[in-house]
Amino acid sequence: MNSVIVKTVILLLLSNVFMTFAWYGHLKNLSQKPLYLAILVSWGIAFFEYLIQVPANRIGHASLSLGQLKIIQEVITLSVFVPFAVLYMHDGLKWNYLWAGCCLLGAVYFIFRS
Repeated sequence: MNSVIVKTVILLLLSNVFMTFAWYGHLKNLSQKPLYLAILVSWGIAFFEYLIQVPANRIGHASLSLGQLKIIQEVITLSVFVPFAVLYMHDGLKWNYLWAGCCLLGAVYFIFRS
């Protein structure tokens, strides 16, 4: 596999962990705190996400089309979100995650086919 793609996927994976916590972590940890505090904490986490995500997309765009970058990001998003929802938020594993993954596999096929 192309080292540019490997670097891109690793960086996008790391950035997505930060963004998942920025978007949803406050629902568990700050739900009883004022909204402005949740926003400030989320922005603080998102800052670190952008420090990783922007270089990831710049590196990836050297070998991947914009559409391919986006679909890779969506696959990573689901791959990070499901363990987050199940393990951290205790939301329970749902069949919908499997069906969403199947749809994303179709998206990967169509965006990467020649």
